[in-house]
Amino acid sequence: MFNYEWFHNGGLQRLIEEAKDRCTAKKFTDASPPGNGSPERTAYRDSLETRVILYMRDGLTYEMKEMTETGMSSALAFECVPVDDGYKVGAIVIVAPYDDIARVEVFAVHPDEKPQDNIRIPGFRSAAAEAKPD
Repeated sequence: MFNYEWFHNGGLQRLIEEAKDRCTAKKFTDASPPGNGSPERTAYRDSLETRVILYMRDGLTYEMKEMTETGMSSALAFECVPVDDGYKVGAIVIVAPYDDIARVEVFAVHPDEKPQDNIRIPGFRSAAAEAKPD
């Protein structure tokens, strides 16, 4: 389902815009469409932050910081947001074949409404992990 065209020619951007529209609609419950709102509504939408989460078929989860241009079209190259504090001093660049990407999620939130704790967005669990009681 995912390929170079989806990530680089509009698919990801449309998903980001959809998340921003829905977040704005949740805050401003009036019936006006997202593009025809008040200046307050427009300012709110423009200030939204997004997080792009990639769920891989092998169960790993990555938060995309930024796509990178490596000149290849057979795989997605991106810098990911490190979870481990020891890796936050550098940069992690990942190359993942498009076929290995199972799901893409976009989380949109206003900076004033963002949780104080750095929320962890979980990925898939293995069948063995799901069977264990907490």
